[in-house]
Amino acid sequence: MTTLVLTVVGDDRAGLVSAVADIVDAHGGNWENSELAELAGAFAGIVEVSVAADHADALRGALEALAGTLTVTVHTGAPEGTASAPHSVTLEVIGNDRPGIVREISAALSSRGVSIERMSTQTTDAAMAGGRLFEAAITVTLVGGVETDDLIEELERLAAEIQVDVSLAD
Repeated sequence: MTTLVLTVVGDDRAGLVSAVADIVDAHGGNWENSELAELAGAFAGIVEVSVAADHADALRGALEALAGTLTVTVHTGAPEGTASAPHSVTLEVIGNDRPGIVREISAALSSRGVSIERMSTQTTDAAMAGGRLFEAAITVTLVGGVETDDLIEELERLAAEIQVDVSLAD
């Protein structure tokens, strides 16, 4: 089996997921994992699909037929057994919204060789205080001897500097 990672973007409308799923199914593919969302009137997502190696090129070609409705970019995923996740932790970040929060947190993670597995962010109205709140859930993979306590200590230092709360999720 070959793993393909699809990125999909287009103007939001009914039937986009169904159109992609129909093509994947018609080529013997299996929809494995995905993150899909409507953001500011656009539909965007990332989908992991497994397909027999001899069907992968035909699947790629069929997905190109969605052009005009949905832009689909196909990437070849890592071969099975090569991805490793020695130790994963999920961090929660919350604070008053301002430019640069994602840049500063991702830079701190990157500087320690920590890889982001999954990140979900949102801004919401702050109910009692007014203004906007920034919230993030970030799952990271710790490799190369990075210890959870050391990472939390570094992120707590950064959190005080950029005025957000960072905690280890339960």
